[in-house]
Amino acid sequence: MTLKQIIGKLHLWLGLASGLVVLIVAGTGTLLVFEDELDEWANKDFFAVAVPQNAQRVSVDSMYHAAKAYDSSLKITRIYLESKAPERSAIFYAKKKKTNTWHIAVNPYTGKVIRARNLDKRFFGVVLNLHRHLCMNEVGKTITHASCLIFVLMVITGLVLWWPKRWHILKQRTRIAWSSKWKRLNWDLHAVGGFYVHIVLLAIGLTGLVFAYPWFSNLVYQLADGKPAPKKEAPANTVKEPIKAGFYESLYDQANAKLPYKGRVTILFPEKDSLAITVNKVNREAVVDNIVDVLYFEKGTGHLLKESLFKNSSTGNKIRRMNLPIHTGKLFGWPTQILALIAALVAFSLPITGFLIYWVGRKKRLAKKVKNPVRITSKQEESAAV
Repeated sequence: MTLKQIIGKLHLWLGLASGLVVLIVAGTGTLLVFEDELDEWANKDFFAVAVPQNAQRVSVDSMYHAAKAYDSSLKITRIYLESKAPERSAIFYAKKKKTNTWHIAVNPYTGKVIRARNLDKRFFGVVLNLHRHLCMNEVGKTITHASCLIFVLMVITGLVLWWPKRWHILKQRTRIAWSSKWKRLNWDLHAVGGFYVHIVLLAIGLTGLVFAYPWFSNLVYQLADGKPAPKKEAPANTVKEPIKAGFYESLYDQANAKLPYKGRVTILFPEKDSLAITVNKVNREAVVDNIVDVLYFEKGTGHLLKESLFKNSSTGNKIRRMNLPIHTGKLFGWPTQILALIAALVAFSLPITGFLIYWVGRKKRLAKKVKNPVRITSKQEESAAV
């Protein structure tokens, strides 16, 4: 058996083992590419408000107290505020029983709660759960993580199998014969279609491994920085002073003064009182997505303790920050999102076309065995023949 035949067997059996999971993950991935856009379009009343003439926005503190009073069983952990976007509502991220997550939208001009929604029960919440965990919690997570690793191997072995032995066959391997019979068309859709998006699929698969396995995420830092991933934690909050009125508004103002570009400001409440408050801002004016600068403020006084700007980050941190937009296709906005959507659709088709190739080959092998059966002779027959 040649090396290519061994790779072919590996590609086949890995595909049969992970095909159903890839079908689910790729199918849900096609929906998640434009999750933010579709979610905001379907829930305009949640994310957008009418801007009154000459109206003044209420303080962040007032909005926080309104969200906090909405449901005492919800613990607010983050505040999302879009700067230079007056039509956007303020979103408060809250938790119930540690795992149940909610969003509470507040009108920034009236200071009243618009409505709240359970993130896990919304449409995209279920889709995301399927994509990450197959709606099976830790067991599903283990399966999807392993399938992601298998998928990367499938892309690599698939490219090896596609690679033509002679260059004159290259034209055939790069063109789908749309007018041919379904068996040939199915093979072309699988092999040729997979080839055209293999780089995108490999990027999606590898970035998926960064989310799946801490050792793989750490490998990014080892290769880029020559050392393990740094521990990310807010600096210590040494001064204990009570929160005064206007405190969160001052953090929002300081963040926008320090980082004047258009973007989403996130105020994160520390899990421990001994830690400073983290405020980060996503740069909406940057060429690529997910460029984030981080500021740390002293709780109570609001003094800036530390800043962690993206431009000063290590190469490993910058690559790690790009992991999510590469995986979702949001790296350069709509063009890369459309490319990711096409790749996800092809990935969704691969288990189907691959199984049909296997099934047709299996039927041929069975038919050949029936036509040319292997005759087993006894020792007596062999002696008589001699």
